[in-house]
Amino acid sequence: MTDPRLLEPSSAARRPLTVDGSVELAVLTRSGLDESRHLGAGVVVDAAGSVLREVGDVGASIYPRSCLKPLQALTVMRSGVALSGPQAVLATASHAGTAEHLQVVSALLERSGSGEEDLLCPPDWPGDRASARRAEGARRMAMNCSGKHAAFLLACAENGWDPTNYTDLDHPLQRAARETVAEFTGERIDHAGVDGCGAPVFDTTITGLARAVATVAGAAGALGATSGAPTAVDPDARALVEAVLADAWAIDGPGRANTVAIDELGVFAKLGAEGVLVMGTVDGIGTAVKMLDGNLRAATMVALHLLVGQGAVDADAAEAVVEATRERVLGAGRDVGRIRLSDELVGRRG
Repeated sequence: MTDPRLLEPSSAARRPLTVDGSVELAVLTRSGLDESRHLGAGVVVDAAGSVLREVGDVGASIYPRSCLKPLQALTVMRSGVALSGPQAVLATASHAGTAEHLQVVSALLERSGSGEEDLLCPPDWPGDRASARRAEGARRMAMNCSGKHAAFLLACAENGWDPTNYTDLDHPLQRAARETVAEFTGERIDHAGVDGCGAPVFDTTITGLARAVATVAGAAGALGATSGAPTAVDPDARALVEAVLADAWAIDGPGRANTVAIDELGVFAKLGAEGVLVMGTVDGIGTAVKMLDGNLRAATMVALHLLVGQGAVDADAAEAVVEATRERVLGAGRDVGRIRLSDELVGRRG
């Protein structure tokens, strides 16, 4: 039976990312033999939304998964909810479930008079291993999307919306989220699914997702531009990005890929399940990457390579982030290989 929360696609032109539409992005080598290959697609756009470089079928439609959270957080802020500091970051986070993360989620719940039982995300264990070992069991607050859901409850309280069904596609909050996604991507949103946390996830093209992150991230730098700056800057987007840059620990976790990239490079970075990653600079350069196999382990190096290629990020600083976050290839506890960018990606200029 069809889930009533699903919005069926109406565009015959919509297409998923396929093997034929993908290029080899990264290769894992073990003991001198190429063992695994990651295919996918990626794109870089400028502040005007023009494509600077594309690899693979970047017009394919994907679920952004948690890369949609910045736009969901903006929807909450636009509904009248004041968010700042770590609370703003948790609204857009895929957090690791540390005690510090849970404290912020708890504070968000207190603001709306809600309890953990009011969260509609499923119970889960913390993503942070040390926190998971100390946990007595799975709980809703430890689920990596709990900050977003706590922010959803705040929007309901602020606007008098029903807090018991805020994940329904026809809920006023989700209708507003759909409009926000359409605005920032510049695309007609005609399909929605159910994300892992239970909230609707709206499909976009890979290029549309890159344009959205470029616009969001660029809001933080646009006011300081001396020429070519937009006449109107979204104040909520600017506040959100500034909060993330100031408290990157909250969006992911210490030592984790997004947090390291933000702290070391000053970029806005957000991962999503199933191999999706976006990064944007305060100059308004944005990139979106989709790994076809759904594995994120090479996504950061691919996204940074695309940004470095356009001069948006310093090459040496980006390489340091890659080395700090690169998944190790081990044999008996020793390094016996590594994950590298594919020759096709490094040599491709189209």
